[in-house]
Amino acid sequence: MSEKRMTSSRKHHLKSLMLQIAANLIEEEKKEMKQEKDNFMANIPALDLSGDQAMLMEMLKKLSQTIDKVDEERYDAEAKVKKTEKEIEDLKMKVIEVQGIKKPALKKVRMSADAMLAALLGTKHKASMDFRANLKEVKKEVKEEEEVGDWRKNVDEQAGMDGRKKKFEST
Repeated sequence: MSEKRMTSSRKHHLKSLMLQIAANLIEEEKKEMKQEKDNFMANIPALDLSGDQAMLMEMLKKLSQTIDKVDEERYDAEAKVKKTEKEIEDLKMKVIEVQGIKKPALKKVRMSADAMLAALLGTKHKASMDFRANLKEVKKEVKEEEEVGDWRKNVDEQAGMDGRKKKFEST
């Protein structure tokens, strides 16, 4: 079974249709919000500014108290929303931990030392380093080899405890 793929022109056409629908939905939502605001504002009685200065001052104090109360409620609501968002994020992290994090398979990348330095330091720094030149030279010591002789002679000499004792004393 071969799976049919969508052509790029078809994908583009569908994407543009989706964007048009989304734009229409956003416009409708804006109109609804404006209508709700207008309906709410229509129910509010007009301010009565008639009266003396003392009455106006009293009215302003009441308005100020109302504004403070609404601000406190808004702040409390925002705090609750932030708290629940944090709890949701924590729960999402717990779900991810329970499911186990799948690590992607890493690919082996061959890169020279110069290329690594260029990647780390950027193109501004032109640093090249020959790591092999900085290695210390190790001189091999040539051990003096014992003379190869008749093995039977060595076995006879080292037989018994005396032979083993001589071997330890000589070294």
